[in-house]
Amino acid sequence: MRTLLLARHAFAGSNRDVVASSRKPGEGLTDEGREQARALRDALAGERVDLGVSTGYARTDETLAVALEGRDVPRLVVPELGEIHFGGYDGGLLETYRAWAAAELPSAPPPGGGESRAAAASRFARGLRLLLARTEETALVVAHALVVRYVLDAAEGLGPAARMAPVEHAVAHRLHAADAEAAATLLEEWGRAPAFRDPSVEGRARR
Repeated sequence: MRTLLLARHAFAGSNRDVVASSRKPGEGLTDEGREQARALRDALAGERVDLGVSTGYARTDETLAVALEGRDVPRLVVPELGEIHFGGYDGGLLETYRAWAAAELPSAPPPGGGESRAAAASRFARGLRLLLARTEETALVVAHALVVRYVLDAAEGLGPAARMAPVEHAVAHRLHAADAEAAATLLEEWGRAPAFRDPSVEGRARR
């Protein structure tokens, strides 16, 4: 793989309701989300795409399907790039989880069988490695806000923060293979020895 076009899924029912949603398949796109997915399709009209990647959630699968309308492109589900598992916070208000997470170490899993930020970072790195090993030249990857933010910041040499900057829905960010490789390496290392970065350090999200 030479290029990843990495995008957060379009606006979904769980975004409308502002709830934590890590159980599959989860809610699909709203009318607003379908419009965003069509805008992503139009924005990528001149781009080569050899592989479409989603995570097995309705919101990523639907976004990818709309974004690739009219193209005969193979599709692949990569669960390693799926949503972080919220444990007992799943289905509740997202801000409740965020408040808990901001006060806890990155190695702490949420109560109720959730996934720590360190474990999620390691999983995201595995997903990147799977894509980098493929022979297609360019992939459109539709994932989730935390995945996109962790990867974009890691490509800039920044480890995760306790609270991450927002990520726009259905906007593609271009990562060359070297950037994705660097991101995978940083996330692997951070997952083994996690420590949140200084909140005053801001990443430069790629457009």
